[in-house]
Amino acid sequence: MWRVGLVFGAVACFLSLVGLVEALHARWVVDGWVSAGQALLLGVFLASGWVAARRSRGGLASRLGAGFVGGATPGFCVGFLVWLRSQVDLRSMFINASPVLFQLLSGGRPVHVAWIGAVGVGGLLGLVGASGAALPTRVVGPVLVGLGAGVSLGLFQDLVVLILQPEGLAPIRDWLFVAGGGPTAQGAAVVSVVSAAVAAVRPVLRARPTPVLRLPRRAQRVLWGLVGVALLAALPLAGGPFVAQVLVIVGLYTLMGQGLNLEVGLAGLLDLGFVAFFAIGAYTVGLLTSVGEHGIAHWSFWAAVPVAVVVSLIAGVILGIPVLGIRGDYLAIATLGFGEIVRLLVLSDALRPWLGGSQGVLAIPKPVLAGFELSGPQHLYYLTVVASAVVAYVAWRLQDSRLGRAWIAIREDEDVAEALGINLVSVKLLAYGLGAAFAGVGGAIFAVMVGSVFPHSFQLLISIQVLALIIVGGMGSIPGVIVGSAVLIGLPELLREFGEFRFLVYGAALVAMMLLRPEGLLPAAVQRRELHALEEEKEAAVVAPEAAPEGGC
Repeated sequence: MWRVGLVFGAVACFLSLVGLVEALHARWVVDGWVSAGQALLLGVFLASGWVAARRSRGGLASRLGAGFVGGATPGFCVGFLVWLRSQVDLRSMFINASPVLFQLLSGGRPVHVAWIGAVGVGGLLGLVGASGAALPTRVVGPVLVGLGAGVSLGLFQDLVVLILQPEGLAPIRDWLFVAGGGPTAQGAAVVSVVSAAVAAVRPVLRARPTPVLRLPRRAQRVLWGLVGVALLAALPLAGGPFVAQVLVIVGLYTLMGQGLNLEVGLAGLLDLGFVAFFAIGAYTVGLLTSVGEHGIAHWSFWAAVPVAVVVSLIAGVILGIPVLGIRGDYLAIATLGFGEIVRLLVLSDALRPWLGGSQGVLAIPKPVLAGFELSGPQHLYYLTVVASAVVAYVAWRLQDSRLGRAWIAIREDEDVAEALGINLVSVKLLAYGLGAAFAGVGGAIFAVMVGSVFPHSFQLLISIQVLALIIVGGMGSIPGVIVGSAVLIGLPELLREFGEFRFLVYGAALVAMMLLRPEGLLPAAVQRRELHALEEEKEAAVVAPEAAPEGGC
C-alpha cells in the first residue's frame, strides 16, 4: 500500500510547490485552528488511507494496517520535502517554495520533529480513512457531506458574510464568523453537524414521505416550482452585485449549453466551434443597437434580439451544409475550423470598417423595459433567467418531439436512422440551426451586459468549457446543463481571488468526475442506463473466463 501513499505523497508535494497550499492557507476553516491549506493536506492523508484500505484484500486488521501505511507515506513525503529544503535551495527551482510554505508544513518545529509529526499525523488520518472505507455508505456519506460543508463555509466566507450583511442578520453573522477572520468553532461545528444530519435524514424522507409531500405528482411539481422561482428571485438580492454578475455568466453558459446539448447530447454532432454562434449573436445585437460609429440601425434591444436569433440560425445552417457527411473526430476538427474562421474574419482589416476589428463595437446601450433601464447585473440577472427558462422549455419540448427522437436515432446510428426513413440532411441542419439560435440569445445578452463586443471575448476555450459543462452535467440532460454550468462556471468565478489555482482545481475536478461519475451529475435516464449496462457487460466478460471450468471450450 506504500505505492498508493507515494502517489498521494507526490500529490501533496505538488500542491505545496505550485503554491495552492499557501494560497488556501490565507482562509480559515476554523478561525485560529485549521486553515484551508492545512485542511487540503489533511484531506490528502485521509484520502490516501481510504484508497489504500479499499485496495486491500484482507480483513479488517489488514485494511487498517494498509490505511495506516497509506496515510503515513504521504506524511513521510511531506516531511522529506521539509528536510530537502534545509539541504537545497528549492526557491531557486520552485518560486512558490517560500518560507511561509515551509513554516506551514513544519509547524515551526525542527526538521526531524516535523518529519516525525507528519508521519504520525498522516498515519492517524490514514487509520480514519481506512475506518471510513470499512463503514457502510449510509454512514460515511453524511460525514463527508458535513466535512465538505464546514470547508465550504471557510472557502466562501466572503459570500456568506455578504448575504448576512443586513443589520437584522448581524447576530447570526457575528456568531458564525470572527470579525475580520474566519468561521468560529461553534459556527463551523453547527454547519457541519446540520449538513450531515440533513444528508442522513434525506434517504429516510424519500423512503417514507411525510404527509405534506403526499400530494399528487402535479401538485408536488407546482409546489417545488414555486419554491425554485422564489429562490431564483431572491438570489441576487441576497448576494449583491457580485453574485448577480456570476449568476448572469452562469446563465449565459446555460444558454450556450442548451444549444450545444441539442447538437452533441441529442444528435451526437460534436461541435468545437460553437462559440462562433455566440459571437454572431453578440455582434448582430451590437451593430443593430450601438450608438457609436459602427451602429447601423440604432434599434432597441428587444427589436434586435429576434434578428440575432435568425442570423445565428442561418449561420448554423450554413455551417451544417459542408459538414453533413462528416462524422466523429473529423466533424470536431471541421467545426473547430469554422469557429476560428469567424474570429479571424472579425479581426481582419477587410471587415474593420464595419465590425471595428480588434477595437470591436462600442457604445451598446442597455435594454429598456417599460421605461426602466436594465443596467446593473442584478437587473440583467432576471433577463438571463427568463431567457434560460424559455430556451430550456423549448429544448425540453424538442427533446420529446418527433424531431428530438430523430436526433437520438442519428446519435445512436446514422445508417440505421437513414434506413428507417429519417432525412439526415434536414434533421442535422435543424440541430445545427436551433443550437446556434440558442447561442445567439446568449450572445445578445452578453453584448448588452458588457456594453461592447470585442473579438478576443470569443476564444476557443469558451467552446471547450461549454462542451465540458454538458459532459459534467450529463449528456442529453436539460437539468444537467444547468447543474454543469453552475459547477464548472459558477464555482470557479466565486473562487476567482485564488487566481490561476482555481483552474488547477477545475482540471482535477474534471478528472475525478470522469473517473467517479462518468455519466454526469444529473444525466438523462437513457444515458444512465446505457453506461451502466456497458459497465455490467464488461464486468460479466471479465468474470466469465474466471468462472469457466478447466478444459471448457
